[in-house]
Amino acid sequence: MANQSVNRDGEGEVRTRAVVFERPQAVALRQLELTPPEPDQVLVDVEWSGISTGTEKLLWSGRMPPFPGMGYPLVPGYETVGRVAASGETADVVPGQRVFVSGARCYGEVRGLFGGAASRLVADRSKLVPIGEKLGEDAILFALAATAYHALVPDERSRLPELVVGHGVLGRLLARLTIALGGRAPTVWETNPKRAAGAVGYDVIDPASDTRKDYGCIVDASGDASLLDVLIQHLARRGEIVLAGFYAEPLSFTFPPAFIREASIRIAAEWAGDDLQRVKSLVDGGALSLAGLISHRAPAAEAERAYQSAFSDPDCLKMVLDWRSA
Repeated sequence: MANQSVNRDGEGEVRTRAVVFERPQAVALRQLELTPPEPDQVLVDVEWSGISTGTEKLLWSGRMPPFPGMGYPLVPGYETVGRVAASGETADVVPGQRVFVSGARCYGEVRGLFGGAASRLVADRSKLVPIGEKLGEDAILFALAATAYHALVPDERSRLPELVVGHGVLGRLLARLTIALGGRAPTVWETNPKRAAGAVGYDVIDPASDTRKDYGCIVDASGDASLLDVLIQHLARRGEIVLAGFYAEPLSFTFPPAFIREASIRIAAEWAGDDLQRVKSLVDGGALSLAGLISHRAPAAEAERAYQSAFSDPDCLKMVLDWRSA
């Protein structure tokens, strides 16, 4: 590794402080040894990491369905921003560069299903996106923004949503991206009055007040497995419902209303391919703003409290851990 005294003989091993899910609902901050880096990997000193209230909450609660790589203990986190401390011989990124990191597996026997919630980490060069200085902590939102982009633009035939369900961070990014991509401002449903505020260029309404029945495309970011029948009732003929959340419970729907509408249901997974780079281009060009989406912050030393708050406080839109003093 360039500009860093790291070898593969056990001498000068690099250690890190990392959040570890020991078991469901048990969070600890532990000292871990990093696995030796390869020539195409990068050592990163982490500045901030975000807490996901979707997949990470399911992992924390023990409700995560069977998933490749899952198990305990594990290091969570796929929303990480830091600076390159050293880069491998074949990794084309210079020390000192600020980067977004979409995950790491570098903790030996401790699983790194996502692996970004640590003070230092070793990551593949392919997991890094170099970013500018001005974004700061807001850059942890690249993962959710890329997920939203993937839900909206899986191919050239896609249509942008007229309705977004849920005004959490993912829902807000879906609405902002719809506008950034040239679509009309979508309607957003939100049942929690505390989350109705913060709209930028679109309207947020209570779904009980919505009488429209001809939405051509509805994107659900709620993760509520019971909503399909409701959404189908508001869909236009040959309309599409995109499932952009993560659903721990089985999904089902009543067939006749969907049959009458010839409804399509599409599942959107996490980002893929060039989604991160496309989002970066929109952010760098000023079409997409990531500002105003982080509501809570905590020092990494208070990780246990921070995870509890992120998963239980209805006022917490997005929690960020600050690793700079860790």
